[in-house]
Amino acid sequence: MFFCGMKNSIFTANFCYILAANFLLFFAFYLIMPVLPFYLEEEFMAGKSMIGFILSCYTIACLCIRPFSGYLLDTFSRKPLYLLAYTVFTVIFGGYMLTSLLAVFIALRIVHGLAFGMVSVAGNTIVIDILPSEHRGEGVGYYGLANNLAMSFGPMIGLFMHNTCSYEFIFTCSLASGSLGILMASLVKTPRKAPVKREPVSLDRFLLVKGIPAGISLLLLSIPYGMTTTYVAMYADEIGIAASTGLYFTCMAVGLAVSRIFSGKQVDKGKVTFVINIGMWLAFFSFLALSSCSLLVKHLPAFTSGVFLCIALLQGVAFGTMFPAFNTLFVNLAPNNQRGTATSTYLTSWDVGIGIGLMAGGYIGERLGNFSYAYLLGAGLTVVSALFFLWKAGPHFNTHKLR
Repeated sequence: MFFCGMKNSIFTANFCYILAANFLLFFAFYLIMPVLPFYLEEEFMAGKSMIGFILSCYTIACLCIRPFSGYLLDTFSRKPLYLLAYTVFTVIFGGYMLTSLLAVFIALRIVHGLAFGMVSVAGNTIVIDILPSEHRGEGVGYYGLANNLAMSFGPMIGLFMHNTCSYEFIFTCSLASGSLGILMASLVKTPRKAPVKREPVSLDRFLLVKGIPAGISLLLLSIPYGMTTTYVAMYADEIGIAASTGLYFTCMAVGLAVSRIFSGKQVDKGKVTFVINIGMWLAFFSFLALSSCSLLVKHLPAFTSGVFLCIALLQGVAFGTMFPAFNTLFVNLAPNNQRGTATSTYLTSWDVGIGIGLMAGGYIGERLGNFSYAYLLGAGLTVVSALFFLWKAGPHFNTHKLR
């Protein structure tokens, strides 16, 4: 990685360390993500609705801590909070191996969500601190690319391990990945944070009020995304798609990775709302096509397997296009001393939708017996989000942006 030290490059050693820390964090997360529904079903005899509830506890916990983490990061030194949250996040993987009680598992899942909520906001805020402003969109795109690489390898390896290894071994691998990530995170040198005046506690210290319209639009998009990343493996098994669900995540990650690089550069040129609008309509077509697979597979099973992977690629392009743009949108609405709040509002909006998607997906799958209805609902929500952004959130951003 010789380019990490290149002069005038965003790829400084510091940036590379936080990229590695971010990759290892999300690899630990994605390794167990597609396996957990099977683990809960096999080890605790949980039904689909209960699985949805348990998995959503993680996201709800993230949601609860996000606003407070933004406030803390804007008020105190960021790196110690980042390392503390990263450590707690990693230790919980060990706890999963030790419990045989569903109630304890749920409690660990909640603590895990709290830790992830803090560490993800801290990481996002720190990377914005160390990036030059003129390359912020591009840098955020590369930072997100680390997530996508983890998403490419994590679920695929996790599903492979599910067929060949014990659950304890999978959790141990996540524990090892997180431990190495802590080491990388400790090497990151953050800029000195100037002392800030302790202002009276108010709503805008926990929530970027100007970001609410964009947050609503993002929330609606994240509902079907949550349904996909958690239940797509079950959906494929349910309708008999022969393609490996591990490859679905790989294709999705490829789309995310390629589009993030392009998207970040366009965002740096000021095309924030344009990029988001394109991504939203691509997402709509991907969810509509995913829902249609349950009908298509009955007539063209081999063809559907190929379509299934193409949908993953399209879905990756759609969300990879939007992620850097939405992140930059929230940051550009906030003054520099509220970067943590802006980032937490961005991620809170995402988490609310993911949590709703986890619960709604499990409920729809159990009640209607087919996850295709969940993805059809997701396509509808994406249209609502796109229209709301076009008429309300986009114009609001153009009026209130600070840079």
